[in-house]
Amino acid sequence: MADGEMLQDRARFHAMTEGTAEDWAAIARAAAPHRGELPGRLIAHLKLLDNDHGGFAVDRLEHSLQTATRAFKDGRDEEYVVCALLHDIGDILLPASHAELGAAILKPYISEANHWMLEKHGVFQGYYFFHHIGLDRDMREQFRGHPHFEYCAQFCHLYDQNSFDPAYESMPLEAFEPMIQRVTAAPKTSIYKRD
Repeated sequence: MADGEMLQDRARFHAMTEGTAEDWAAIARAAAPHRGELPGRLIAHLKLLDNDHGGFAVDRLEHSLQTATRAFKDGRDEEYVVCALLHDIGDILLPASHAELGAAILKPYISEANHWMLEKHGVFQGYYFFHHIGLDRDMREQFRGHPHFEYCAQFCHLYDQNSFDPAYESMPLEAFEPMIQRVTAAPKTSIYKRD
């Protein structure tokens, strides 16, 4: 491809205030081949959690698999199971705010209840250990009265806090891959969605 042809399929502006519809069409064409890559990227990032124990009895990937397997075996829908699988995906990249990172990644694809659960699960999970590290285990009480309070508390109690068992038989990551693909196939909400 000649340099002229390559530049022809690129935006010509140097500041967005100069952009045209043609520029944005070129940008959309360049982005099109990458649509649908999110599931693979999520799976690749999950694999980074393998062999990262962080001091726990199981590595972070196994914890994620156990959490999702428990939710799946309990009959939760696919969106919930995917949220359970990806709830700690931010542990490596943003440990101080991992819950918020995972919630932000999935926000366009999940319900408001599941987004709130992901975003707040770190504080809710603290109920089980904050008092051992000098924090207030009842920190979650600041959210008491929120419509999704019990939903999040239930997630932590039933699936998250108890998923550190080396003897537990988790489903393999491959079993969840089609679920990730379906849940992230199309955004439910997006700032780019047209009405």
